[in-house]
Amino acid sequence: MPDFGAELKRRRMSAGMSLTGLAASVHFTKGYLSKVENGKARVNRDLAKACDQALGAGGELLALVSDAVSPGRRSAGGIVGLPDGGRYFVGRETELEALSARLLDPDHAPVGVVHGMAGAGKTALAVAAARRVAGTFPDGCLFFDLRGHTPGAVELSAGEALHRLLRLLDVSADQLPADEDGLANLVRDQLRRRRLILVLDNVRSAEQIRAIVDGETSSRILVTSRGRLPALDDAWHFPVEVLPLGDAVRLLRSIAGEHAPADDEVATEIVRHCGRLPLAVRIVAARFLAGGWTAAKLRDRLADETTRLGALEDGERSVATAFTVSYEALTADQRRLLGLLALHPAAAAETTAVEALAGLAAGEADRLVDRLHDAHLVVRDERGYVELHDLMRTFAAKHALPQVKQEDREVAVRRLVEHLVALTVAADELAEPYRFRPSTGLPAPAAVPFSDAESALAWLGAQWPTLADIVDSAARHGLPDCCWQLAFVLRAFFYREKLFEPWIRTHERALEAARAAGNPSATGMILNNLGMAHIESGRPDDAVRYHREAREQFALAHDDRGATDAQSSLAWARLYRGEAEPALADLTAVLAVYRRTGRTRNVVIALRGIALASVALGRFPEAQAAASEASGLAQLPVDRAMSVNCEAWVHFRAGRREEAARDYRRAADLADDAGSEYERARALTGLGNTAAERGERAEAERWWAEADGYRVTLNPAVLGEAAYRSRPAFAE
Repeated sequence: MPDFGAELKRRRMSAGMSLTGLAASVHFTKGYLSKVENGKARVNRDLAKACDQALGAGGELLALVSDAVSPGRRSAGGIVGLPDGGRYFVGRETELEALSARLLDPDHAPVGVVHGMAGAGKTALAVAAARRVAGTFPDGCLFFDLRGHTPGAVELSAGEALHRLLRLLDVSADQLPADEDGLANLVRDQLRRRRLILVLDNVRSAEQIRAIVDGETSSRILVTSRGRLPALDDAWHFPVEVLPLGDAVRLLRSIAGEHAPADDEVATEIVRHCGRLPLAVRIVAARFLAGGWTAAKLRDRLADETTRLGALEDGERSVATAFTVSYEALTADQRRLLGLLALHPAAAAETTAVEALAGLAAGEADRLVDRLHDAHLVVRDERGYVELHDLMRTFAAKHALPQVKQEDREVAVRRLVEHLVALTVAADELAEPYRFRPSTGLPAPAAVPFSDAESALAWLGAQWPTLADIVDSAARHGLPDCCWQLAFVLRAFFYREKLFEPWIRTHERALEAARAAGNPSATGMILNNLGMAHIESGRPDDAVRYHREAREQFALAHDDRGATDAQSSLAWARLYRGEAEPALADLTAVLAVYRRTGRTRNVVIALRGIALASVALGRFPEAQAAASEASGLAQLPVDRAMSVNCEAWVHFRAGRREEAARDYRRAADLADDAGSEYERARALTGLGNTAAERGERAEAERWWAEADGYRVTLNPAVLGEAAYRSRPAFAE
């Protein structure tokens, strides 16, 4: 009978198939197949069957290994000790393929570590992979629980692990050495002479298994652990994350069957509240099988952070208990940091924010975060950002944070809030260098993660959800000044990006804080910002109310600067309410103040308002003069784009279409340079309007379609170009 490897190679070459092509067809690595063809690696029936089908051998290749051991059966001299994989191994197909391939690839080290957070399904994946490749290992497969993270159990010592492994390898008791070194030598000797799969499950530390994994062997040793076990230098590492959303829903439905929620949206919400953690999903599925809960009630209980962990236990399994074992293995300083991290908003925390929160120097904070990361209690990415899984955050808030003294917590929050306020001010100073900002009294940060306006805006774009939550956190922890100061500074970014919901939400919270602090000037500034938000979102009546109240607060504070700003903002609100004449009068008055006090940026804003009011009154020469002066004085790229758009609008309304098209093109380029999608979409809409007025409908549609491609909303209530485009005359 011909050798399988030689026959495989002959048939592959006759078929004109490369090793790469065969590897892709049978889902084994090219390196492993090469060794099979050259007689350097064993073949199992699964591989033989796959090769037979790929090469159309009609069963002849498979017949060459008919005497081989099939997966799951005991081979000569071997033992099959893998536990039942269970009926509900759902998802993980990609991970299973990759892990199985590594076990079969001779180019990989013999030891692999499958690691992930508690409840991620590490053991199930490792057992499934071992079962898949078991037929390639003639000396059998062993499963060994070292009880490293078993609730209520004492982990096996290194010596005890060696002793038990030798007994499983059929070494008689009278042959076992009395000392640990002797046991280690005997284990290495046994593994060197065998080719088996050894699953070392639930390992706490590298020292627990070092004597087992250090020797030369043709066996494969698969280690599962909640820790990353970085001290196993020669091992390869295989991280196991939570399930993708679709697979988590499939797992829920597979276990719960007909008892699972009929509504896909409810099922999706439930697995999201489970954090897509397999253990949590399995517990919830078991609750549905046991009955007594409607899908809606269980969803609501999971949605509530105070009852979530209680819902994720079924008497024998518990997410909180699983997490507790990992938590109790931490040192006191690691536990403190985990608890304090629950005080950070539910988003990834920058390294400097972690340092501020914990009150630690960079090196010490890094050391603690590394230990938490190694234990899969936090995730630290390549940027150094630190994040908690949703369920781990809930656990930390309920179990770790209460162990931190109340005074320590309050000081930690203050440090974090003040750190982020100072960083936000620094970013705003780069992005908006000519904007007025009240002094926070905080020292400038020692280091910032941005160096120019572009990187500062990028930082604000990534961090604003966290910063918005910090506004609320500052209010809840009795830091009213930080609360309103942070909201005030964020306003410029919210205005630029037209983020009305967080703008209004943060300022409503800041308004409460400013009033509670008895600070009328701060109250006026926040009211004025709220009015601007309502102007921009198309609610001028509400804006008028806020600006009038702001003016009253500035009068109480004898704040002339604030009173002028409130009058200017009130004029804009009245302009959008259709009161062009009084708006023009007020804007002309504040313009004189701004010129006298040297507030150039406010001069530019007032001039644009005068231009728009003059257009509404049909006074085009005055409008043109104001818009042109605004363009000449504009200091920031985005202000130049806004001012040139204003010039284009004046030309358009005056019937000067060619001049309008010219300026809209210039404004589009300026907006692109400034990174303002809103002003570019506005300019493109204006170009569409001018084309439509010329009767060039196809060109107009092209410009409008490009404008619509941006992620901004142009509100006809406050933007002339959008209002003009929506006219019935332009409709199909």
